[in-house]
Amino acid sequence: MNPGAAVSAGNPNDDARVPDERRTPPPPGTSGTVVLGEADISRALTRIAHEIVERNKGADDVVLLGIPTRGVPLARRLAERLAAVVADDDPTSAVPAGSARATGGEGRTLRELVDAALGELDITMYRDDLRRNPTRPVGPTRLPASGIDDKVVVLVDDVLFSGRTIRAALDAISDLGRPSAVQLAVLVDRGHRELPIRPDYVGKNLPTSADERVSVHLAEVDDADRPSGTDAAAQRDSVTIEGAHR
Repeated sequence: MNPGAAVSAGNPNDDARVPDERRTPPPPGTSGTVVLGEADISRALTRIAHEIVERNKGADDVVLLGIPTRGVPLARRLAERLAAVVADDDPTSAVPAGSARATGGEGRTLRELVDAALGELDITMYRDDLRRNPTRPVGPTRLPASGIDDKVVVLVDDVLFSGRTIRAALDAISDLGRPSAVQLAVLVDRGHRELPIRPDYVGKNLPTSADERVSVHLAEVDDADRPSGTDAAAQRDSVTIEGAHR
């Protein structure tokens, strides 16, 4: 692995902080300044999907591994966009769900394209602070059926901060297989790196100070336990910077 080439981390416990020049009011029920809204996040993910396809000359060998917590739904959204890009570029690569497969079984549904490129990577046992906080729940690691050997693995996380989560992810990958390359995609890069790690794909570079906190809100994670009847305006994707006087 080449840690300096790409790998990310955005665990809420370390890589979750950010700021920006915009001063949009935060969603109801939150504090701070919204630096990315729902439409911004959607556009960023679409752009990253196109960049992945362009850089790797397609997506046939690409595997997206989301790092819990919010890297997992971001990886799924990216996989769906990758499948759509591939289908647009080569209509024979995907067929409508429920329809007959192309001759020789080459055509796959969009859902099959997504599943073939999607996984999640738990890095709990590889964290360098495990000795200080040993009682951590271990989550699942799920790989596509084809595994990661000789694949281009793209690690996906919400916020890149110190780089220590990504370092743990690289160690975890080395125990699972030998990809041809490892790349990193993050929704937000807030700087303050402590390790020589940089992302290959970034939704937004947001310079921050060390005492600012970046919070990423994603509907799949943060609205799951929200009481019914909550204002729909509060149930939108966002990136918020707190502790900043902007």
